[in-house]
Amino acid sequence: MGNCLDSSAKVQNAHTSQGTHEISQNSSKRHPLVPSNLPNSLVDRNNNVLSLPTPKTEGEILSSSNLKPFSFNELRSATRNFRPDSLLGEGGFGYVFKGWIDENTWAAVRPGMGMVVAVKKLKPEASQGHKEWLTEVNYLGKFHHPNLVKLIGYCLEGENRLLVYEFLPRGSLENHLFRRGSQPLSWALRIKVAIAAARGLSFLHEAESPVIYRDFKASNILLDAEFNAKLSDFGLVKAGPTGDRTHVTTQVIGTRGYAAPEYIATGRLTSKSDVYSFGVVLLELLSGQRAEDNLVERASPYLGDKRKLFRIMDTKLEGRYSKKGAYVAANLASQCLTSEPRARPRMAEILGALEELETPKTPARISHSVQRSTPTLSNSNPDGSLSKPHQKSQQ
Repeated sequence: MGNCLDSSAKVQNAHTSQGTHEISQNSSKRHPLVPSNLPNSLVDRNNNVLSLPTPKTEGEILSSSNLKPFSFNELRSATRNFRPDSLLGEGGFGYVFKGWIDENTWAAVRPGMGMVVAVKKLKPEASQGHKEWLTEVNYLGKFHHPNLVKLIGYCLEGENRLLVYEFLPRGSLENHLFRRGSQPLSWALRIKVAIAAARGLSFLHEAESPVIYRDFKASNILLDAEFNAKLSDFGLVKAGPTGDRTHVTTQVIGTRGYAAPEYIATGRLTSKSDVYSFGVVLLELLSGQRAEDNLVERASPYLGDKRKLFRIMDTKLEGRYSKKGAYVAANLASQCLTSEPRARPRMAEILGALEELETPKTPARISHSVQRSTPTLSNSNPDGSLSKPHQKSQQ
């Protein structure tokens, strides 16, 4: 099973936008990116598309997507012939390039003009690439929500398969947490990101036809200029169980450190699999440490202990966080990470608990001297004892 789990993509400073078509939260009018032919019953008062039938064939998906079909030459011009200095990132699917298009005509324009977009170009040799490409068109072409990345259009021309997204200038949460030299995220921003990501997952889970995201991780959470988080990369999304079914059985695909243990062991996928992954990301936000480094195993003993919780808190926060808020978040993470899937809370419940932490309060400050003199999680041994501090390189 282990070989079916992917490691993180190489570069995550990838797509997507500056809120050019931001969805209005206080308007009853249809947003321009919400298809006008949808029945009112499928669009809520915030212009979020609630549920859509899943087309079966490629032709049905493309014809019903309400996305802009681009030609390959248009996207080649928009990215300046896919020049290396336009490259934003690379993953298993392909490459992501920065491009520029006119906001009204969608035609390619010179850099600095029009709207910035992210163009994902499929690697021709990617065996699963077309299936994931089509899955993204299917779901992101139908679902519209402020915390899901906006898919603007696609290109299907010969062997060329591309996707065009809004551009999110602050890149991925992974970069902000783990990239050397990056400005540390404040406690308030971490909670803001967690809430926004929870809203996105909750929206997918609570849809009339539920959707399981299946690859929730820090590198798939992208941030706009105001640090509003949006879920990206829908290539592994699966339709949830229907009728009397309790789960979906599928090939185990995901990212090591984030995938739920029962999913890895049995291939049985439920919305609670996403909840587990959310707990892992919440733990990364608290600790500033990567999931792949056995984070769950090492951090779990500290999550329910108020006196020891500070040992796993990210030292880059320098004590500037709410002790009460951190304890609430740690308890939520612990509930998400429980081994029994049915005991994990629903994303809607997690969202409600996190939103209560967003009320501005004067953060409690932990003494720097205590922080320096007390060993942190990165220095803990598998048996829970603490060893001497040591330096650890990051990827």
